[in-house]
Amino acid sequence: MFKCFNVIILITFFNLNLGITTCGAADVLTNVTAKSAIVMDAQTGRVIYAKDAESRRYPASTTKMMTLIVALEKGDLNDIVTASEKASTTEGSSLWLENGEKLRLLDMLYGIMLVSGNDATVAVAEHLAGSVENYAKLMTEKAHEIGANNTSFVNSSGLPDPNHYSTAHDLAKIAAYGYKNPMFEQIVSTKTKIIPWAKNDYGRELFNENRMLWLYDGGNGVKTGYTDAAGRCLVSAARRDGMQLIAVVLDSEYMWNDSIALLNYGFSHIQLVNLFHKGDILKTSKVLSGKKEYVELYLDKDVDIPVVDGERDKFTTVIDAPDSVEAKITKGDRLGTVHILYENKEVGSADLIAKDNIERKSFFITIYQSIMQTIEFLKSKFY
Repeated sequence: MFKCFNVIILITFFNLNLGITTCGAADVLTNVTAKSAIVMDAQTGRVIYAKDAESRRYPASTTKMMTLIVALEKGDLNDIVTASEKASTTEGSSLWLENGEKLRLLDMLYGIMLVSGNDATVAVAEHLAGSVENYAKLMTEKAHEIGANNTSFVNSSGLPDPNHYSTAHDLAKIAAYGYKNPMFEQIVSTKTKIIPWAKNDYGRELFNENRMLWLYDGGNGVKTGYTDAAGRCLVSAARRDGMQLIAVVLDSEYMWNDSIALLNYGFSHIQLVNLFHKGDILKTSKVLSGKKEYVELYLDKDVDIPVVDGERDKFTTVIDAPDSVEAKITKGDRLGTVHILYENKEVGSADLIAKDNIERKSFFITIYQSIMQTIEFLKSKFY
């Protein structure tokens, strides 16, 4: 049982030469054709490069990232989803669902993200929220919850509507949030998938429309989009050396080239820095009623953080652990946490673990020590 907690803030705890060559964004990304563009570190939310990234634009089918996120959080992947007539007649890119056709929710989600099935987005929305309109409200609420406040959804597909909009920065935030869910990454990084096809003795073979999965080393998502109103749009992502980057291009002439340039720029300006090693002792706490007076608390894992050159002083560490703890303590007990903050936002954490077993003192020893302490106190007062 914890008696009390102290919170220690360590500011600017490392002064490492990262070896990153800095250069002006304009020198490297002058050929980006997108009207809006951004590349961002998913873990910290650090924007490495941006071009008109806060302007509201039509997101087209990049909308479907949020369709997927809400479905993963609200639905059961083994649910059976039935396509309505409205779903089966939805315009635009299609999974070719028939009225009354049944598929698992998981298969619908693969159809949404790999081949951009608008019909599947309607079927999923109706299954989970009763209507596309209700589902779009859930999508907008979720966007605002994660900080994508310049976003409004009125449908689950991304078909154009004056009240359906987002920004490059918001879409990057949505994608970064998605990567916190392993199933999100599994789906958006899948290159090919075969799902059932009713009334056929063969399945639907889906090929992911996101060429970045093949074009870019480490590419692991996320979604293409196109309408006449939105132009060519792409949210792409790649993981290298433990770092997950997100790139967004909206209304781009050459979305593949733009996205490759953004990700290359991002990886050239960021490096993974080890802040603490697994096993590092970060706190020593007093043990009450224990056979040992103190217990050391160590990290249960390495703490690595992506850092952009010139921004080392924006990270702080908060150690949240007890000043004192009651025995008995078992080796391996979680007794605290270290939090890594970037501009006061948590971007990483690790548990603090008890290093030793510490037995509780017997009742008689505790009484004896209490008596002796009282005697010593009285001596100091009267002699």
